[in-house]
Amino acid sequence: MKTVASHLANFLAARDSSRREFAVFLRFLLLQSVVVLAFAGVFHWLMEREGQSHSWFTGVYWTLTVMTTLGFGDITFHSDAGRIFSVVVLISGVFMLLIVMPFVFVRAVYEPWVEQRTRARMRSVRHVPDDVRDHVLIASNDPIAFALVRRLELAGVPAWIIEPDEEIALRLRDAGLPVIAGDMEDVDTYDAAHVQHARLVFANSRDQENSNIVLTVRERNPTVPIVALVESEESIDVLELSGASHVLPLTRQLGEHLANRVSAGLTHANVIGHVHGLQLAEFPVAGSPFEGKAIRGLALREELGVSVVGVWRNGRLMPARPDFPLSPSCVPVVIGTPEQVAELDEVLVIYNHNPHPVIVLGGGKVGRAAARALRERGVRVHMVEKSPSFAARADGLVDKLIVGDAADRDVLENAGIAEAPSILLTTHDDAMNIYLTVYCRRLNPNARILTRVTHERNIEAIQRAGADFVLSYASLGVHSVLAIVQRRELVVLGEGVDLFHIPTPRTLVGRTIIEADIGARTGLNVIALQQDGATVALPTAETRLAAGTTLIAVGAADDRERFRETFGRDT
Repeated sequence: MKTVASHLANFLAARDSSRREFAVFLRFLLLQSVVVLAFAGVFHWLMEREGQSHSWFTGVYWTLTVMTTLGFGDITFHSDAGRIFSVVVLISGVFMLLIVMPFVFVRAVYEPWVEQRTRARMRSVRHVPDDVRDHVLIASNDPIAFALVRRLELAGVPAWIIEPDEEIALRLRDAGLPVIAGDMEDVDTYDAAHVQHARLVFANSRDQENSNIVLTVRERNPTVPIVALVESEESIDVLELSGASHVLPLTRQLGEHLANRVSAGLTHANVIGHVHGLQLAEFPVAGSPFEGKAIRGLALREELGVSVVGVWRNGRLMPARPDFPLSPSCVPVVIGTPEQVAELDEVLVIYNHNPHPVIVLGGGKVGRAAARALRERGVRVHMVEKSPSFAARADGLVDKLIVGDAADRDVLENAGIAEAPSILLTTHDDAMNIYLTVYCRRLNPNARILTRVTHERNIEAIQRAGADFVLSYASLGVHSVLAIVQRRELVVLGEGVDLFHIPTPRTLVGRTIIEADIGARTGLNVIALQQDGATVALPTAETRLAAGTTLIAVGAADDRERFRETFGRDT
């Protein structure tokens, strides 16, 4: 912490204008001292006329007590002349000490000092520290940026956000976020951010700005990977020609991921991701022989080789405890080899979950992408869209298009709400999606409701409303960029659920899975192990952890942090 002397030295070394203002304050103090001494002299003259004798310091003491309105009353005048003088001193003190002095101090000392400190702090956020290397640069301050910084931190990768407003940058830096102030389209900003040493640059602004960002970065680093978001499909080629290594049409991908989690028609094991040669898949329990059984009663590992790693229930991924009962609304998540998952699919496909059309509420980009993906799977789709212009763009993508308000019961009944196996809510209004979730759940208690969400704060509300699966634009963006940074395939399990690759801590080396008790102590579920480039699928409770092994685990970011606190830093 800096001392008062160091602060004063820095202030005195400030620019000329600050020193001039400080000189004004010193002149005021000098004037104040002269006035005090003059009043003290008059005090002695009047006291001698009244026959009282006091020391010179007593005169200064009396003057200051009267001017500051303390008025102890231990020394008083007995004549009218003395009392009149006391009033003059009192009024002078109120004016000079209580009015003028605070104003002069704030204007000539405090404000310049604050300004100097602010300028010094501003300089500190205009560049990334010199020792930062192999970091991720995030070109814009948005919801994806904040979530991505935290997730990269858990993965041990430093990340810095570029913020053009210096005051906002300072507030974010004070809040503990790694932020650099600068124009995201200015080459000097990327020089200050050490783009030449960056691991990756994430262009997460609008299409036109992203193109400029890519070109600017390429001017300083021709080889760094650049991930660019894209809003319009027509801009994909432009960003690729500008030099982007990866272009993410997240809006389209959001619709496709929602469509991939739909339960409709014949029951299938829907593959939702790949993990080092293994497949993650999920399937609906409703209508299958697994309905009503506990996980241990499924015997999937003994008969097919796949293992249940979690169960979706009420929008949350629950741990796969052996005694967990599978209700009709449950959707188990399994892991296994492609052959094992295909064998599970053959077991399930003989069961007809629900032959009725899926309903998509919302004909925007996400809704149209979901409808297109469902049609490619051979699933019939009915869409409800309030806007005639959006409805016109969706015409031909769906089996039935209803132009109307999704909050209207007649509209939903016309769309087939009562028999629909799944309902996709794709509007960009979280409040509307929450309302529609409650409404659709009331009209069809057995449907699988899947919804997008814009703001992370609304996830809990929409899950309480009855959504079975929630996915946000920001979450998909974080998972996509993280997969590129870690050079692995994209796995999107769901909102609030991540896939972590964790080097085995020294405290766990030599212990078995059951001895470590990772799930109960941290909430993470170890689904696979990786050692020497080879993945060991489905570790048993007796699998012993060795040095150099990477744990592949499923859980929330808080669970990952709890693992670090419980077992120590990774090896």
